[in-house]
Formats: sequence, structure tokens, C-alpha cells
Amino acid sequence: MNDRIPVPDEAGGLAELLLSHLDSAYNLARWLVRNPEDAEDLVQESYLRAFRYAGGFRGGDARAWLLTIVRNTAYRWLRKTRAHEIATPFDEAIHRSDIETSDPEQLLLREADERLVANTLNDLPVRFREILVLRELEELSYKEIGLVLGMPIGTVMSTLSRARRRFRQALLHKVPTRETAPVVDDCCVGV
Repeated sequence: MNDRIPVPDEAGGLAELLLSHLDSAYNLARWLVRNPEDAEDLVQESYLRAFRYAGGFRGGDARAWLLTIVRNTAYRWLRKTRAHEIATPFDEAIHRSDIETSDPEQLLLREADERLVANTLNDLPVRFREILVLRELEELSYKEIGLVLGMPIGTVMSTLSRARRRFRQALLHKVPTRETAPVVDDCCVGV
């Protein structure tokens, strides 16, 4: 059985270029639909659409073109299934690469930070979540984000600013401050 995706002849070298952005496509899909299995299905459907309509690619930024297809496919799927609030959270520990440190305390702190960021990002409205993923995690330029989201650069910048502010506020509500943190008695430390 051949499990390769059929690529039409007109896709040419575009197929290799698009396949190099597979991780970015999955990352965006995962943050939009909040479910790893559904994200995999969406990425596969997005690649099929990209290969099927490769003739519509007019050159330029292939990554932005692909992420636009992923985004549109995800929104189409969300409208169809009405699954805006999926209960299965993404587990960063399963999907990340090997960790450089073997210090258990550092590992725990890193995992706690990753969970905090992922949970905070998940709590944001989809528009803010998607723009933060594109800029901060996928490191797209403002121009590339504008292409993916179909908005002018000025709107990208203002939306990104609001998304960052909202993320910061949400994060502050999740992190205890000195005033709200439990007091630890010095005599019990190290016991």
C-alpha cells in the first residue's frame, strides 16, 4: 500500500517546499482546534488542498500560503463540527523535543512554565491565540501574518498588541503574587 499523498504534476517543486513547513502547519492547526488528533487530520486535508490547487500558487511566500490554507481549513472544520471548546488539552510534554538538562528541579520548573503558558494561551479568544502562535511560536513577520490572516500590517500590529496585553493579563491572574502566595515557614523548608 502506498501511503504517500498524491501530488499533481503542476505542483512541481512546491511539494518539497510545502513539506518543509509541516511542523508549522501542525502547530497552527493544533492551537486552533485544541486537539492533536484533529490537528493531524486538518493538516492532512490542508496539504491535499494545497497540492490539488498548486496551480493557484503564484510564487512568493509558500509558508504563508500554506498556513492560510491550514487556517481556512481549520475554521471550516470548526464551523462544521461546532467544536469551539474541545476538552482534550494539548500536552506539551508529549510533543516537545529532548530536554537538554537532567536536573529534576529544572525539568519540573520548565514543565510548569510550559503548562502555564499553554493553559493561558488556550484561554485566549481564537483570534488572539492564532496571531500569537503565528508571531511568537512560528516567528512569522508582520507581512506574513497579514497574508495568512488577510489583514493589513497595521491591523496585524494592533491585534498583536492587544493579544499580548490580554495574554499578559491572563498570565498575571494565574501566577500568584507575593501578597497571595502561601507563606512558607522557614522551619519547614528542607524537611
